[in-house]
Amino acid sequence: MNKLLLLPVVLSAFFILSACNSKSSIEGLWVVKQVKVGDREMTPNARWMRFNSDSTQQSGNGWYQHSYGKWTMKMNNDVQELKVTDENGTTDPYEAFKVAIENNSMTWTRTEDGENVEVTLEKSEQLPATFSDKILGLWKLEEAIGEGEYFSQNENDPTSDYIFFRWDKRFVLNSKKGKINGVYNVNGHKPEVELIPDSGQMKRNFWQIDFEENAITLKSVNTDSLVSRRFVRIHEFPQ
Repeated sequence: MNKLLLLPVVLSAFFILSACNSKSSIEGLWVVKQVKVGDREMTPNARWMRFNSDSTQQSGNGWYQHSYGKWTMKMNNDVQELKVTDENGTTDPYEAFKVAIENNSMTWTRTEDGENVEVTLEKSEQLPATFSDKILGLWKLEEAIGEGEYFSQNENDPTSDYIFFRWDKRFVLNSKKGKINGVYNVNGHKPEVELIPDSGQMKRNFWQIDFEENAITLKSVNTDSLVSRRFVRIHEFPQ
């Protein structure tokens, strides 16, 4: 057979294989590691995207999925271009992302309002945890430094004081000062929690969260002096 006649067949097969390889390489769960807009870093907390083989996609932050839709990948002048659409979100007004994938790392680049945008992602086997996910559960007071409305200052004496952060954004706090119920809000961009008691007798308070393995320290940001409360994770309510 004439080699010239074979050329279109070979090229067609090459582009089909390239498209298949591009599609299979992006499939799976990806976690956003860095977002740069111009010279500013604007990395969201525990943001992820999942690309499925049927060209559907889901995305969210931590253990919460908030978006779903479709994705398309095509070659343009030897460059892979990715377009993501959310069926429950707003239309993306910008150009497709130029995509580079190497092993388990992926980079997206494009221009938005005259600024260069670069997104770095890594493939993952599990969803990342946000600050809000990490704080969930029952925590027993281990140490209290400084005076404040929440928990009495102690001298490292054994205590049955605790705080319980529930999944429904409610908290229960039990201390020598009494039991407090209320609502908590965790900042989506930094490790900080706001406690809003149901009772009007106590003011809402903001606390910086320092995470350790199975322990957290809350430091009040409403005072000039040091007020901190250190807790360890427990699985039964203290008696």
